[in-house]
Amino acid sequence: MEAEVRIERYADQGRCVAHIDGRVVFVRFALPGELVRIELDEPHDRDDRFWTAEVTEVLEPSPDRVEPAWPLAGPLAMDGGVGGADLVHVSLEGQLKWKATTIGEQMRRLGHVDVGEVTVERMPGDEAEPNGLGGLHWRTRIELIADEEGYASMRRRGSHTRVRLDGMPLATNRLLDVADREHVWDGGFTPGAQIRIAAPEPRLGDGDSGAGRTGADDANAADDGNFAVLVGGEIVSGVADLTERMSVEGHDFAYSVASSGFWQIHRMAPMRLPAHVMSLVHEVLGSRESAVLWDLYSGSGLFSLPMAALAAPRTRMLTVEGAPEAVHHARRNLREAGLDNVDARCGDVAATLRNVPHDLSRPDMVVLDPPRAGARAKVCRQIAESGAPAVAYIACDPTSLARDTATFASLGYEVAFIRAFDIYPMTHHVETIALFSRTRKA
Repeated sequence: MEAEVRIERYADQGRCVAHIDGRVVFVRFALPGELVRIELDEPHDRDDRFWTAEVTEVLEPSPDRVEPAWPLAGPLAMDGGVGGADLVHVSLEGQLKWKATTIGEQMRRLGHVDVGEVTVERMPGDEAEPNGLGGLHWRTRIELIADEEGYASMRRRGSHTRVRLDGMPLATNRLLDVADREHVWDGGFTPGAQIRIAAPEPRLGDGDSGAGRTGADDANAADDGNFAVLVGGEIVSGVADLTERMSVEGHDFAYSVASSGFWQIHRMAPMRLPAHVMSLVHEVLGSRESAVLWDLYSGSGLFSLPMAALAAPRTRMLTVEGAPEAVHHARRNLREAGLDNVDARCGDVAATLRNVPHDLSRPDMVVLDPPRAGARAKVCRQIAESGAPAVAYIACDPTSLARDTATFASLGYEVAFIRAFDIYPMTHHVETIALFSRTRKA
């Protein structure tokens, strides 16, 4: 079923809102203010509270609309549909506006707080061409699937069709160099096999953007051995443990991370996020000589290492992470950095916080980077019960952040600072960092 609608506003998950006969329709590949022709998803006659649809023709375009830089990720009607870049039809400035608006609306609607206009910071090198990468070539990890003939592909939305690829515009040029050298695009995989490629980005310092890097510039990208190609979860080329390097406040840090595990995928995120978190830590701690810090959902130690090394001359830390492999790497990273002031624990965060050693039980600040679902009420209450005067919350989903904001507010905290980072260009995803300050006891 097709219809002509006027798009009203941004919604969640990269969609916009329209109405048909009073019923809400969430529309993909649209922009507010546009007049578009849409096709409703099947079954189009279902009696749901809302319908979903996709743009088939733009009759009156928004000033923020551009030709998709990666057409395969665009609308199905334009021979796209592979996913992975649901804002590919939006200008880079329009993407920042979309994300800032979404954060503000979710904080008002679910967090019950007006945070004003939210700043969304673009990562160095992601600016428009010719001086930047135009929002492309930022992923240091990609995942694909082998099609029926054994070639690397991606699924087309709403079907079992697998679209064969000979490249990936969102991947860094270093990763693409690895893929070429390892013949990833040449086929030969078992049909249906999951393919993962990981290639850490060389980072020379806080100002290094990686912009303008090409396969020719990185002629030896695959030769350094610091990459991985996994098929079905097994290493077929490269190494199981990758080395990620970054610099914060002039201090260099090296991390061993599992090639199959989680790591920030934007080439600059492991530099910019810890640098910003450390600025908040210094703001909270001031010039004090000693501090107790918690790092919850700590992963392989992205924030733990600079916090343990740079927060205060006498810093003691508790870190908690649920993935055993990530904790193994975090302990190894701390040890190799010569840091012995961290109690790195493996386990469910809520369960672990029930038995915190007395000398670590009253943190001066808590940093947490929970999964997409958020920290949720129980962990928020445990943080409040610890008496922590400040909480830095790193969120990959504004909706979860907003819900936890409401919980923190009920426990005596208020938003002192909020800023967002566009570490997922061409997608609706955004990383937000909020600082909560305690104003009263719950």
